[in-house]
Amino acid sequence: MKAFWITDEKEKPLDTLVKDGGFCGIFRRIGCVGDSLSSGEYEIVNEDGTKSYYDLYEYSWGQFISYTTGSKVYNFSRGGMTASWYNESFAEENDFWNPEKACQAYIIALGDNDLFGKEEEVGSIADICLEDRTKNKDTFAGDYAKIIQRLKTIQPEAKFFLVTMPRDTENPEDENEQKKASHAALLHEMAKLFDNTYVIDLNQYGPVQDAEFRKLFFHNGHMTACGYKLAADVIMSYIDYLIRHHMEDFKLAGMIGYKK
Repeated sequence: MKAFWITDEKEKPLDTLVKDGGFCGIFRRIGCVGDSLSSGEYEIVNEDGTKSYYDLYEYSWGQFISYTTGSKVYNFSRGGMTASWYNESFAEENDFWNPEKACQAYIIALGDNDLFGKEEEVGSIADICLEDRTKNKDTFAGDYAKIIQRLKTIQPEAKFFLVTMPRDTENPEDENEQKKASHAALLHEMAKLFDNTYVIDLNQYGPVQDAEFRKLFFHNGHMTACGYKLAADVIMSYIDYLIRHHMEDFKLAGMIGYKK
């Protein structure tokens, strides 16, 4: 039997796409905090040219992770979601801070609506007050960190996976790509700041979502069912990679949330 768990230091995160979720399956309760791309949203153009948006959670990448691993996966997400909205009202209104919904792992995929919709300032880790999250600055960085900090009060030992935004082009001079790169750099800094925190860096290692990719996996501005299934495979494979390359960090994963 090939010892697939023996790591190759030259291996890149998505060199191996797992078929069964791999070691992502060690987490039995997972929370997905995100926007439309975490909600399985479909974008439909009506006959009159207007657009309708439908959050089809059963087609979200989070639920595809659930189908694959058998784990309980919560969709703490909605189309149009931003970090500030999540903190200010959305999570509270939907009972997402409820300790009964505490998870062993959280996958956070926010930033698109914040940086490109609301055109918020990215900010930096200097905007984060580790002692009191309510003192975080009103930047994307401050709001994003506030989510992590609040969830850590609910499940202190949980593992966090922060998702960067995939590129649409290979051109590093593109203004949008530069903003995505800044977003990715911020998340890497947060992973250093907070314990038990890792980066799923789709900006560097994920498939470029260019015109050819979108032709296959998008319908209008959002993914198709196949696109969301692919996203699930990518995220599970990346988490499997992170676990295999940091096995010591995950030895007590089964004890996260265990009432002794």
